[in-house]
Amino acid sequence: MARPLPLRLAVPAAVSAGLALLVAFPPYGLWPLAPVGVALLAAAVHRRRLRAGAGLGFLAGVALFAPLLEWTNLHTGWLPWALLSLLQAGYLALLGAATAWVSPLADRWRVGWPLLTGVLWVGQEALRDRTPFGGFPWGRLAFSQDTSPLLRLAALGGAPLVTFAVALAGGLLLAVAWRDWRRRAGQWRPVAGLTAGLVALLAAGAAVPVGVRGGGDTVTVAIVQGNVPRLGLDFNAQRQAVLNNHVDATVELAERVGRGEAQRPDLVVWPENSSDIDPLRNPGAGYRISQAADAIGAPILVGAVLSGPGPGQVRNAGLLWRPGSGPDLGQVYTKRHPVPFAEYVPLRAIARKVSAEVDRVRSDFVPGDRPGVLDAGVATLGDVICFEVAYDGIVRDTVTGGAQLLVVQTNNATFDVAEARQQLAMVRLRAVEHGRAALMASTVGVSGFVSPDGRVDGATGFNTAEVVVRQMRLGDGRTPATVVGAWPEVAFAAFAVAALLGAAVARRRREVVPG
Repeated sequence: MARPLPLRLAVPAAVSAGLALLVAFPPYGLWPLAPVGVALLAAAVHRRRLRAGAGLGFLAGVALFAPLLEWTNLHTGWLPWALLSLLQAGYLALLGAATAWVSPLADRWRVGWPLLTGVLWVGQEALRDRTPFGGFPWGRLAFSQDTSPLLRLAALGGAPLVTFAVALAGGLLLAVAWRDWRRRAGQWRPVAGLTAGLVALLAAGAAVPVGVRGGGDTVTVAIVQGNVPRLGLDFNAQRQAVLNNHVDATVELAERVGRGEAQRPDLVVWPENSSDIDPLRNPGAGYRISQAADAIGAPILVGAVLSGPGPGQVRNAGLLWRPGSGPDLGQVYTKRHPVPFAEYVPLRAIARKVSAEVDRVRSDFVPGDRPGVLDAGVATLGDVICFEVAYDGIVRDTVTGGAQLLVVQTNNATFDVAEARQQLAMVRLRAVEHGRAALMASTVGVSGFVSPDGRVDGATGFNTAEVVVRQMRLGDGRTPATVVGAWPEVAFAAFAVAALLGAAVARRRREVVPG
């Protein structure tokens, strides 16, 4: 059996893999390094025993996720950050072990090595996106490609296809560079073919048409980023000030419209947590929102925390507030995927033994059971809240439900600008994936508009109060990605399972000694 890389090279390669993947993501945005990171990890674990492959994968995972998720440490302390980073690194440990396991197939079928790399990455992400407690899709390869030609592939197969393409590119790099090619005479043809495949992959991504045919109608939308008095977990202790900031900014926009200095919006979007005082139960909060809606003369999509339905329960909601009539209770979206240990605490009694900080979450947020399809009159909105933009099915459900415009309401006051830019990259992918114009409205930034080809317009600064008004074109058709849904991911994951089973057969045959 051919030998793996010496450990003195494999360990630095694994760490370098994680760091290369890290800087592919915003705020660094060096997307070409994502395939390089994939190639380095695959090289480090190739032909190794499962335990060594898992260990090297874990090293790569820590190098990636600890700094990528460092924003979780800003206001919650080191323990949640460390636990989350180590948990996510565990999935790369599984990937490292799986990649080591399929080494016999890669050696026997070298041209297929890139395909193996691609399907294993998609399989790993499919698992990580769903487990535990509904998963945590942050750091998917697809989300590193917001300025890459490969982003357009999202219109064909969503985030899983983009991840597959990035990992495939990494596998192509590795198959071209692996030392065994240089030891065999006449092997330049496969090398040339693999190199051509890498170039063709990038060219194919750039050539994918994006956007869908729509009715051609446009709406004028205002994003109100009211800001908070100070960043941190206690932003909700400042909830009246936060609400006042958004009301005052909207009233000021109305005054500018009256003076002819700004275009009157057809719709105003406030971010998540813009009213942490339940406006349906607190007359003062409801009155202030009505002031803003009546002044601007347009419906406001308010990010509100609503009490109920049961005692000690609350809901994170997007609520349409109309001028003249107030809250439209038929147009309310309740967040379907509350964040575990932030918006609700699973296994609270056990979690409390690990850290008493879990009791900061006094009331558990109740998940909604319907997609965020809201009829604003001028447009049908597809509303998702904060981290939900990372989940394929939650976004797609709004589009298949009739959404013409994607809206992401978020609150980044407890994080930093790196997290906000990573989230905006996800919005860009969703716009391309479903052929919809999209926007992200944040309490503190970054907010902005995204066209169906992924371009960003009107991006705001971080920790600032800003109002941005733009015209947005509505979309009514469906992209191939919207039509096929999760099937590309299912297919890639099935191939990954088949590869693992095939490697088991190959290993068993190799161990059989004739006679």
